[in-house]
Amino acid sequence: MATNNDLSKLRNIGIIAHIDAGKTTTSEAILYRTGLKHKIDLVKGGTGGADTDWMEQEKERGITITSAAVTVYWKDHQINIIDTPGHIDFTAEVERSLRVLDGAVVVFDGKMGVEAQSETVWRQATKYGVPRICFVNKINQIGGDFYKSLDSIHKRLSKNAVAIHLPIGFEKDICGVVDLVDMKAYTYKDYADHELTVGEIPADMVEKAKNARSMLVEEAVQADEALMDKYFSEGEDAITTEELKAALRKRVLDGDFFLVTGGDGRGVIVEKVLDLMTDYLPSPLDRDQGQTVGTDPKTGDQIIRKADNSEPLTALAFKIATDPFVGKLIFIRVYAGKLKSGDTIMNATTGDKERIGRLVRMHANDRKDINEIGAGDIAAVVGLKNCTTGTTLCDPAHPILLESIEFPDPPVSIAVEPKTKADQEKMGIGLSKMAEEDPTFRVHTDEETGQTIISGMGELHLEIIIDRLKREHGVEANTGAPQVAYRETIRGTAEAQGKHIKQSGGRGQYGDVWIKFEPNETGKGFEFIDQIKGGVVPQNTANQSKKVWKTLWLAV
Repeated sequence: MATNNDLSKLRNIGIIAHIDAGKTTTSEAILYRTGLKHKIDLVKGGTGGADTDWMEQEKERGITITSAAVTVYWKDHQINIIDTPGHIDFTAEVERSLRVLDGAVVVFDGKMGVEAQSETVWRQATKYGVPRICFVNKINQIGGDFYKSLDSIHKRLSKNAVAIHLPIGFEKDICGVVDLVDMKAYTYKDYADHELTVGEIPADMVEKAKNARSMLVEEAVQADEALMDKYFSEGEDAITTEELKAALRKRVLDGDFFLVTGGDGRGVIVEKVLDLMTDYLPSPLDRDQGQTVGTDPKTGDQIIRKADNSEPLTALAFKIATDPFVGKLIFIRVYAGKLKSGDTIMNATTGDKERIGRLVRMHANDRKDINEIGAGDIAAVVGLKNCTTGTTLCDPAHPILLESIEFPDPPVSIAVEPKTKADQEKMGIGLSKMAEEDPTFRVHTDEETGQTIISGMGELHLEIIIDRLKREHGVEANTGAPQVAYRETIRGTAEAQGKHIKQSGGRGQYGDVWIKFEPNETGKGFEFIDQIKGGVVPQNTANQSKKVWKTLWLAV
């Protein structure tokens, strides 16, 4: 088991993909293979559903809606895994997860290759500089093809994607992989087998495997000049397995080289994916030389913190969730220092100080109390008050502000109202809690129509919000399109004259006013131009006239 003192054996990994590529199924298989489950549940319904798809809406629809964190242990390594949604409406979950993760496994549907959301999550991972490996799933199904999927990765994502495993068999006859590093075959009779059988490469694949290995070695030696000289002077056979693995890891950590494997994500083959995670994806010490860069909240000066328990506490809150049993949960990634229950920390975003009550290790929606969390690790804090997504938590004596997380503005809006007056207050509380959890969900009241307007990333996003409002907060609500407060504007030019003549003895009263209306430039709004010359009208009268006309204009 990895410890907080051995950061080289810690991995923070995200599972990212297009919807229905098999992320959650792969996550379930990982939980089973690492001993955290005694059976693999179906993603949709089944005997309780997948662990990481714990929401009722997820079980009913068979899709991931909210990211879920689990911790597994594999070959003396601790792996914190976050299973993320694949639907575009919930892309914010991917965004905030990748902000704090060190590596990612990109899952592809072997029947479809690269899909629309595959490109989106790939760009998000590139934005945060997250090294990746690729897993082509479902190649055991009709239409599944590892090589066509690899070709689609080359065409749409990156030419620097190279196979490290070759599948044995085709479609329903898939029964393992050839490992191009040690040139051994890892096979199984049934995907549910408890372990892989190590043997020789099938005779009909020897030549293909040799060619693929030559390509892999050629790419690997580019990581090290001395290794490249050895390759050119002594040949491929002179490169040892240890040298090859070290060179491949170095190239993967650079973030622009991607190892590709494939198989049936339900079964024992995910053990090879776990091996790739531990062998090639980064630990907290590998990302940015194990350093985190922030700024001093007061001076703006740059501060560098190392991934070490002896450093001052530096952590980022990347997700807020409401738990019906413990209340507000704040998911954090600790970059430096150590956090213990009872510690007093500072919210660097607001300047407020708070005391840490409980620390918990999350397993989807289950919690296990822990006493402390060290540098590089991910856990959750119970009950911090003024903490939102992107908040920096730090040592009060050594303040630091980390880069926050930016989210797109929601493009889709609907009007919502409670069915009964008694639900009015409950609806407001429920919507505000969900808005706190989800930075891409917004709530506001239209001042002109009085309607409550909710905005989200798409129709499914808002549909889930309304469903959660009913199930979690007991509010029945009607929805509809927002009312539009239509306005009029000037389309042409017009002039008018008004005269005022009043004679009742003495000097009398006389006024002659001309006014001209014409359309302004788009977006400039109301503009009043005073063309009175010679000071014949007092300035305070002109100013009053301007106020009157502006009031009349805004009322139109």
